[in-house]
Amino acid sequence: MAGRIPNDFIEDLVARSDIVDIIDSRVKLKKAGKNYQACCPFHNEKTPSFTVSQDKQFYYCFGCGAKGNVIGFLMEYDRLEFVEAVEELANSAGLTVPREGHSTSSVPSRSKSERELDYQLMEDVARFYEFQLKQHTQKQKVIDYLKGRGLSGEVVKYWGIGYAPNEWDTVLKQFGETPARQSQLLALKLVNENDNKKRYDFFRDRLMFPIRDKRGRVVAFGGRVIDTDGPKYLNSPETRIFHKSNELYGLFQARKEHRSLGRLLVVEGYMDVVALSQYGIRYAVAALGTATTPEHIQTMFKSTHEVICCYDGDRAGREAAWRALESALAYLKDGLVMKFLFLPDGEDPDTMVRKEGKAQFEARLNDAVPLSQFFFSTMRDKHSIGNIEGKAALKAEAMPLINKIAGENQRDMMLAELNKLCGDGHRFTTELDIKKAQKYSKPKAKSFQKVSVKQSPIRVMMRLLLDSPVIASKHPQVKVEALLNADIPGVQVLHELQQYCFAHPQANTGSILEAFRQHPNSNHLAKLLTTELYDGIDVEKEYVDCFKAMLKQYFESRLNTLQYLATSAQGLSPEQEQELSFLMKKKDQM
Repeated sequence: MAGRIPNDFIEDLVARSDIVDIIDSRVKLKKAGKNYQACCPFHNEKTPSFTVSQDKQFYYCFGCGAKGNVIGFLMEYDRLEFVEAVEELANSAGLTVPREGHSTSSVPSRSKSERELDYQLMEDVARFYEFQLKQHTQKQKVIDYLKGRGLSGEVVKYWGIGYAPNEWDTVLKQFGETPARQSQLLALKLVNENDNKKRYDFFRDRLMFPIRDKRGRVVAFGGRVIDTDGPKYLNSPETRIFHKSNELYGLFQARKEHRSLGRLLVVEGYMDVVALSQYGIRYAVAALGTATTPEHIQTMFKSTHEVICCYDGDRAGREAAWRALESALAYLKDGLVMKFLFLPDGEDPDTMVRKEGKAQFEARLNDAVPLSQFFFSTMRDKHSIGNIEGKAALKAEAMPLINKIAGENQRDMMLAELNKLCGDGHRFTTELDIKKAQKYSKPKAKSFQKVSVKQSPIRVMMRLLLDSPVIASKHPQVKVEALLNADIPGVQVLHELQQYCFAHPQANTGSILEAFRQHPNSNHLAKLLTTELYDGIDVEKEYVDCFKAMLKQYFESRLNTLQYLATSAQGLSPEQEQELSFLMKKKDQM
């Protein structure tokens, strides 16, 4: 397998790309002063609030808050993973994406053209199965089965459903004309080989569901029996282009149908997804013969803010729901919602939507149980809270799970609910009230605001560096590292930003954001760009003055501490006496 993409290449790619050209090829932009505007592609609006800055190589929407650089836009608009977005941007620039090193795996690297041949063969086989559904001598029994399940010809065509004939070698004969092609069929698990080296079709006498990846390429198949013995569903094994823990049946179609997915519904089978789509519910997906994995959760939350998992109401269904809950905790950021819908015994989404129709079934979705409610009800069922021992056992099990939650507010509120359940809710109340007040008392900006330089000097310095990276190298006397031990919030981030700008004086805003994409504080840096400094400000003077203000603040704080110690019983050490003397002299000079 190919290695990672070098950071230098990514930074150079962002620097040489023009975000205006990339966005304008997808969303028509209009010049508005020194920037460009359009109606936001990420939410519905009539008045343009989406702004693109050519100088900063940065986009921002005043309406929904969407923001980022050119790679971030491709990831959001084209629904691409990071590597795919880099490849797309490189392709538009006529560049080949380099890779660092190679995997230690014994599996040789495969070229892009070889991978494309795999995808093309899978697409050809999918079309072959569709053709068999129309032309095979046994087609009528399959059509009758589909009609019996209430599926229309339109929905069958929409999902590309086909038929694998009840013969040993239809696919082998059709596509295995050379030894090389037969090897490819074997590698993609379309054909099997027994101990006697006899080769035969993997799928036989089954209804065929092509499984597409996020880019719409056929990567595997799911086969359902019609009227014969054998496993109800047979799925493609893992191959060099298919990893079942990463793929979800129906996700490509759901994202294609909805530019902005309000929710995703997770069901158990392909037929559930297809049946729901016939009733206008085209946002359902299914795992591929496996439990809902952390990779599935991460993938879904990149496409929507709400995921509803639908299971049977029996013990097995609730255990599956609990496994999905555990997989979700690490990706449950503030603003993301996970719910659970438990159906009556003997029912599944396919049967329920036929009985109730779309409106009533979606009413069930609206009443789905939130993750927090399911979490605590499960905990109460497992532990008795009528005694201290039961509460202690509940808390011991719940605390490590709650601490995995990614969203700070969700995590704090779950902890508060846990302590309330165990009879000591007062422990978190004050802290939570303060955090909530701080969060919700801040007005949401609908447009760029002018930042007062009297605000935090550290934030102003970061804002100035994002706008003008060259000032770091112009003023080497501004040594932020001198304050790294000063316990000033954000000083470490400022230092890292200053060091990057010092090393890359020709960088622009977009390339800085790319360099800090994986940084824990990347979102805070991007948010700084949603505010504007005063027009006509002397950027370099303000940068130096802010640093002086930070030094003065630190000196005064340290001076007060040492003066207090000097008058206490503890007294000062010789080193502290020297420091106090130095600070007193500095104070006179400031």
